[in-house]
Amino acid sequence: RRAIGIVPQEPMLFAGSVRENLLYGNAEASEMEMIEAARAAYAHDFVSGLPKGYDELVGERGVTLSAGQRQRIAIARVMLKRPRLLILDEASSSLDAESERLVQDALERLMSRCTTLVIAHRLSTVIRADRILVLEGGFIEDHGTHSELLGRSEVYARLYRSQFDDAMAYVEPGSRVEVISKKD
Repeated sequence: RRAIGIVPQEPMLFAGSVRENLLYGNAEASEMEMIEAARAAYAHDFVSGLPKGYDELVGERGVTLSAGQRQRIAIARVMLKRPRLLILDEASSSLDAESERLVQDALERLMSRCTTLVIAHRLSTVIRADRILVLEGGFIEDHGTHSELLGRSEVYARLYRSQFDDAMAYVEPGSRVEVISKKD
């Protein structure tokens, strides 16, 4: 169990302080390590703004925090744990687009040090994965890299277009946008 870190879609926070919730991931962590993990998960600024900072009580299940704040605390906790196996189950689902981009950078650093299983509907979360499994109707429809799947999986290509074509609708006319994958 110590080797596994999980960030679920609905993060579980415990009645207690932000500090206690973070240190649940690694009780031996120093104050500096805890703050570094919170910074990496883009939680430090909002935590520092709480009346009691890291000693602020969050209530059962973190009821005093927003969904995005709870998610960032859960991400910081798993970063502090430094697991060998990381499971991300829709880990960025409660984050706005900017927070997701920032947290994704931090998660990628963590993911580079361990085996990671990512469960996601947002392709931005999995686009750089070594292997992507495409599920449809509960069955594996195809698997491969992002580039391979774009070329051969109708399901993956349709999902990709639906997510990224919508994003392209917000690009100003005359702007140039490129989607780059490590595998390309």
